[in-house]
Amino acid sequence: MTKSQFVDALAQTTGQTKQDSERALEAVLETLTTALKRGEKIDWRGFGIFKVREAKARQARNPRTGEMVEVPAKKVATFKPGKEFAALLNQQG
Repeated sequence: MTKSQFVDALAQTTGQTKQDSERALEAVLETLTTALKRGEKIDWRGFGIFKVREAKARQARNPRTGEMVEVPAKKVATFKPGKEFAALLNQQG
């Protein structure tokens, strides 16, 4: 599902205009991004947890040349689904 398709579905579900739905989605994404940049954990009960973790520096191999390259440490956003959300994803039928 693309962002545009998501905005369309959100507008249809809420009865709002596409413009209002897109503004709401942008606000949620901006708030989520800002909180993660500050290092905050976002815990939405029943849905999941977003947080930032540190990925250590490591060596990797360039698949094209076979040369070893140094990959610097970086921050990585992670998502862990909540129990209810995971159960919905794994329902049969």
